[in-house]
This record gives sequence, C-alpha cells and structure tokens, in this order.
Amino acid sequence: MQRMVRITTESIVMDAELNESLTASQIWEALPITSSGNTWGDEIYFSIPVDAELENEQDIVEIGDIAYWPPGKAFCIFFGPTPMSRENEIRPASAVNVVGKLLGDATIFKKVKNEENVTLEQIDRR
Repeated sequence: MQRMVRITTESIVMDAELNESLTASQIWEALPITSSGNTWGDEIYFSIPVDAELENEQDIVEIGDIAYWPPGKAFCIFFGPTPMSRENEIRPASAVNVVGKLLGDATIFKKVKNEENVTLEQIDRR
C-alpha cells in the first residue's frame, strides 16, 4: 500500500511517499500533525508524537529524504547540507531512520523560515 503524505508550510505544499519501515508506520498512524519547524542548515525538523528506536539508521542521507530523529522525537526534511556536513554529503546531527522521500524539488524548502508551522497529513492518491 502506498502511504502518501502532504507537507504544508506557509509557502510550500509538497507530497512525499513513506517507506515500509516500522517508524514510517508509526508516523502514518500519528497523522495529522502540525508543529513549529526549526531550521538547521538545509534541514527542517520538528517534534512529533512518535517514540521510535533506531531502525536501519543512517548517518548520511540524500537530498529529498524525510526521516525520524530519535533523540529529538523529530521529523526531518533534508534539502541540502547541514552544519555537520562535509563536502557534498548531507549529514544529520546523529543517526536517523529514513522514512520516505519527497516527490518534488526538495530545495524549495529553503523558503521555509525558522519556527514556521509545518503540517503533515495523509493523502489519498487513488
């Protein structure tokens, strides 16, 4: 089953597809979620009501990856380098569970300001 989510901010609407991981399932069940987003380099992250352990953790991610960061119980959107990145990599603050991928140009998230509200919701794409 395809699990599609819509990510909405004050200036952006983008869809993403969740993968089949346990963490992605927990996020799916917790939707809809609205939270104040924080920026950290070219990453947006915000707390969500999910408590998951590391699962297939990754120290380096790809542009457009969406992930869960266990230490902060946070949903993360990666659209470029972070302060921890070296050269051309995208490195989270610590290991994350990649839970899906954005369906569009991730770099448009550069428009999002710190503390801007972000909403995640399930969408039906039949």
